Amino acid sequence: MAGKKTNRNEKLIRVGVIGVGRGGGFAHGACKAVGMELVAICDSWRERLEQVGKDLDVATYTDYDKFLEHDMDAVILANYFHQHAPFAVKALKAGKHVMSETSACFTLGQGVELIETVEKTGKIYMFAENYPYTAYNQEMRRVYQSGKIGDFVYGEGEYVHPMDADDINRLSCGQDHWRNWIPATYYSTHSLAPLMFITDTWPVKVNGFVMPLATDDPTFTRSVKISDAASMIALRMDNGAVVKLLQVHLRGHGSWVRVHGCRGQMENLREGNKGMVRLTREQYHEKRVDPEVQIYLPDFPQHHDEAVKAGHGGGDFFMNYHFAHAIRTGKQPFLDVYRGVAMSMVGIQAYRSALDDSNTVEIPDFRKKSVRKKYRNDHWSPDPTQRKKGDPQPSILGKIKPTQQGIKYARKIWKKHGFTE
Repeated sequence: MAGKKTNRNEKLIRVGVIGVGRGGGFAHGACKAVGMELVAICDSWRERLEQVGKDLDVATYTDYDKFLEHDMDAVILANYFHQHAPFAVKALKAGKHVMSETSACFTLGQGVELIETVEKTGKIYMFAENYPYTAYNQEMRRVYQSGKIGDFVYGEGEYVHPMDADDINRLSCGQDHWRNWIPATYYSTHSLAPLMFITDTWPVKVNGFVMPLATDDPTFTRSVKISDAASMIALRMDNGAVVKLLQVHLRGHGSWVRVHGCRGQMENLREGNKGMVRLTREQYHEKRVDPEVQIYLPDFPQHHDEAVKAGHGGGDFFMNYHFAHAIRTGKQPFLDVYRGVAMSMVGIQAYRSALDDSNTVEIPDFRKKSVRKKYRNDHWSPDPTQRKKGDPQPSILGKIKPTQQGIKYARKIWKKHGFTE
């Protein structure tokens, strides 16, 4: 994944961003370092939009269609989690390259439409999953691709991110905000993406297991959340390897990746400096060339100085870097639309599995055109604001109503941040 060194004399790529919060932050912070120029921002939150536009000295829009008419080359989508695909399709059809935050699609039907739009327009699409680009995940990819630990047999990925109720409510203003109802399996790309990046394998089958939010969790009575706490997902990969994913609102914050090959094993540390890699090589029946165990702190393989200044452990820099590189070369990035849709389908299909007593569900391969027809009109969705007959509730327990105590507490926090229902 080295790519060429950025040429500061190359023509700037003009970029527009959807989302004044996450979007304005990571796009502005890393754009200049890779030869991109932020020229416009779009958001429905008018007050915040005007302030950010003034601070960054860029054009502002509340109308997405008008935004797409702005003179720019590419669009970065950092809008709501469940709304990326329709915005991406519109931008691609308007002749813009697209980098989309997770998830790529919220239904399988959206995934088919998105892939076919990328194919038809020929525009660059990058899935903006930043966790593969931490220094330790890039190092584990290097080690794996060198053949040192042998073929991939088993892996684990964890993205455990508990928050207190004040932070939960600050990030999810309003009862309809997606963070208050998103099923626990859907936000699984942070745990899956590093494993797909390191081993270059694809998911083919999934079993999903969901843990409801415990009523004695003190955040439960201080929020309006109507979905579950966490999920464990078991995957079969296309080379036969098995993967376990663990994610979301459990105690014990951390991001961790473990890879077992037939000749060795590696992981980032759970304790101490979690950016360090532990590489274990017993070297049975092999000439010993390595210590049995090595623990070391890897650098970024390139652009170290720029990466350490960026968010998410350097991931935000490398997302922008690879997006810009893809636009300039005309070659789709590693995290292309096919991988983005595949990762996003894991969360959807895992929830289907969890609601079916955790039975095995297929992850269809949308790289094959013949497979897509069956799923073109599959818009099964847990979105409470778009519910249709046959759609699931956001919790495996069924329909949950927030407590009056939770609503009252949430509204108090929302008000502090300028939001009132």
